[in-house]
Amino acid sequence: MKKKILIVDDEPNIVMTLEYTFKKQDFEVYIARDGSEALHILEKNFPDIVLLDIMMPGVDGYQTLKYIKAQDSLKNTKVVFLTAKNKASDIEKGLKLGADKYLTKPFSVKKIVSDVLELLN
Repeated sequence: MKKKILIVDDEPNIVMTLEYTFKKQDFEVYIARDGSEALHILEKNFPDIVLLDIMMPGVDGYQTLKYIKAQDSLKNTKVVFLTAKNKASDIEKGLKLGADKYLTKPFSVKKIVSDVLELLN
């Protein structure tokens, strides 16, 4: 069965790059442009992993992560923050809230793929 990934980011170039990359890795890919769209997708689909930006309009990445962690149906979902927020305090906050990994932009697509595959094994 295909692994499911939800990519949540408001930057179209990042979304397109990651969508293409993970489809090539044989993932079922869901896309959300902001946190509220992500919450909507999460109600019906239960991805194995979520790549989550922090700074987005409306519902941000922190709020989205809190929602994921509060749902029984999503308790096994891995969450990777992928964000430009790279201060130690930001990283600490993200991991404290329950992110499985915290990656900063600009990023290496190869590194993201290997981190995602590692988290799912």
